[in-house]
Parts: sequence; C-alpha cells; structure tokens
Amino acid sequence: MGWESQLLETGFLGIFLCPVWSLSQVPPRCPPSLISIWTFRWLIVRIMLGAGLIKIRGDRCWRDLTCMDYHYETQPVPNPMSYYMHQSPWWFHRFEVLSNHFIELIVPLFTFLGRRMCMVNGTLQIVFQVTLIVSGNLSFLNWLTIVPSLACFDDASLGFLFSSGRGAKQAVLDLQAEEAAGWTPKPTRGMLFRRVVNVALGVLIGYLSVPVVLNLLSSKQVMNTSFDPLRIVNTYGAFGSITKERTEVILQGTLNEDPKDPEAVWEEYQFLCKPGDLTRRPCLISPYHYRLDWLMWFAAFQTYEQSEWVIHIAGRLLANDTSILSLMEYNPFQGRDNPRWVRGEHFKYRFTLPGSGPQGKWWVRKRIGAYFPAVDLVALRGYFKSRNWPHPDL
Repeated sequence: MGWESQLLETGFLGIFLCPVWSLSQVPPRCPPSLISIWTFRWLIVRIMLGAGLIKIRGDRCWRDLTCMDYHYETQPVPNPMSYYMHQSPWWFHRFEVLSNHFIELIVPLFTFLGRRMCMVNGTLQIVFQVTLIVSGNLSFLNWLTIVPSLACFDDASLGFLFSSGRGAKQAVLDLQAEEAAGWTPKPTRGMLFRRVVNVALGVLIGYLSVPVVLNLLSSKQVMNTSFDPLRIVNTYGAFGSITKERTEVILQGTLNEDPKDPEAVWEEYQFLCKPGDLTRRPCLISPYHYRLDWLMWFAAFQTYEQSEWVIHIAGRLLANDTSILSLMEYNPFQGRDNPRWVRGEHFKYRFTLPGSGPQGKWWVRKRIGAYFPAVDLVALRGYFKSRNWPHPDL
C-alpha cells in the first residue's frame, strides 16, 4: 500500500506545478506556486520522518545499531552490491545505522531552517536514495522518493544546469530583473483563479495532515496508512523490523508417479530475480518491480495456510499454465510432459563469504523442512473443494 499511495500522492501534487487554465502553452511570468512547492517539501519530510520514527519505535536492532548486519542479506530482493555490502566490517554497519537515523530523523527538519539548509536536506536525501538504489532492488520506491526532494532546490541553485545563452536561464534573469525594478504584470483572470486553487490546495493538505502528524507523534505509530479515502495525504515508513534470517520457498516438480519414492527426481523452478539457484548472481532490476518475487519473500515468513495463493500457483504449475510460467525465469518441464507432482520446500539462505564458499556460489542453503507437501491435480481439486473455493480449471 505504501508505494502505491506515495505514487498517487506525488502524482496528485504534480498537477498543481503547472498552470491549470491553459493546455496550449505555459503562460509567461507564471512560476509554480510556493504553496505547491511546499507541499512537495512537506511530502519528503513526512516520508523520511515516518520511516525514521517507525524504526526507532520498532525493531530493537535499530536502537542497538545492528540492523545493517542483516539487512543486505535478508531484504526482499538483493542485488550484486548487496552481497559485497553485507561483507562490510561491523563498525561500518554501525555507522550505516547511525547515518540512517541522522538522515531520516534530523535532516528533514532542515527544510524549515532557511534556503541553504533546505537545499542541504534535498542534497542529502537524494544521495541517501541513490545509495539505497545501488545497494538493493527496492523497486521504484527510492526513485520516486527523489522527486519531492527536488523541491528543496530553487532556480538559483539549479541555474548551472542551463546554458548561459539566450534560453531558459536568460529568461529567468530577465524576470528577476523586472521584479527587482518593481515591475509586475497585471494579474489575469487565469492567474487569479490559479491563486485560489493553490490556496485551496494548501488548506486541504494542511487539514488532511492533522491525523498524519498525530500518528507520527503517537507511541503506537502505524506506517503506510491513509486517513482519507482518496489517499491524498498519507503516512509512510519502511523496514520498521528487520528479519535476521533469510528463508526461501523453493517450488519443485517431478515426473515420478510416486512422490515418496526416494529415487524421484525433483526439479526446481526459478523465479526471475529472487534467490533460488545457488550459483546465480543476484540480479539488478531497480526501478522495476517483480511482484511475484516479492510475494514469495513474504510467503516465506508464513505457512502455506496463511498464504494459500501459493497453492494456486502450484495448481498452475501442474497444468504448465503459461500465465504463471511467464513470471518465472526457468521452467524445468519446458517442452516436456507436465509435472506429476509439485511441492514447496523451505530453505534458509545465507550469502557465501568471498573466497571461502563453494566455487562459483553466491549462496549456501540449509533445508528447514517442507513448506507444503507434494500435491497433484486430484489432491488440489479436493483441497479447493474442502474450502468451497472456485478452483482453477485444472
């Protein structure tokens, strides 16, 4: 919910950066309203404070500075840099946690301390998000968080991005010279209408921010929550708790008639990015989001009874359904008979140490037990019927 709401809120605020009364061209001498710019600044403040406070109030490892000992290995979908960052010395991981608290709890307040400190906040937030992008596949979340951070900069600070010729930079200089001379254009009806809209926006955001601020101040803070039905102003937060071990659900199939036969050959399905094959290098997908890989990460925390959609996937695999196989990287039964049985195995995964693990392996794993027992089409039909589910066409 958090990412979708953040995307929705960012898109909603973006509407008010542009003039709303003309679709043909941008009227001259009509910069974005300070109100709309401050709504973006308020957004980045809420995003970072929400994330920082939920950490301090959540997992103890954020308070004893040990969370980064585990994060790179246990995050939803590690990337290649995650492997090397995980090998950092203990003191560097402590420094990372302290830096995280500083960036999320202290730096956002710089927004209200004047122009220069506001730009310091924007710079540090962008650097922080780039660091997160480099060290993990957190989907489009970090890229999206950069957007409101840009509102911390004004035209003067961004002037170096434009050439010194007769272009955008010169036009801005001309406007600034006219303002310094005391000349202002007569407001048009469209400009007056826009002012009314911007004031209404500011009042709306202020009113909807009240429960968000109360939530941030509450000892029972909740993260990634909306207090209005349109999700215009939300409260955010991420990684309030850190898993200390990485577990994976590995789906396997066999052509053998008897799943209990010790000679049965079980072959593994490979997802697009999540850990599976021990020799496969962690992938790099940001800003893309492989939803099924993420869902499998959540499923590993629960039993299959709590994530019964995994059983539906097993049914699709038994039927060699292309809709689910298109979301996977490797189908061991491609061009062969459909698997006779499918099962889920539960493993604990750990990164290998550089130079000490088996040759060519990024991961080592240890079997925990069965996640769900071997099922065939007959067993699945009975399973769905016992729960009065509309079972798929198997």
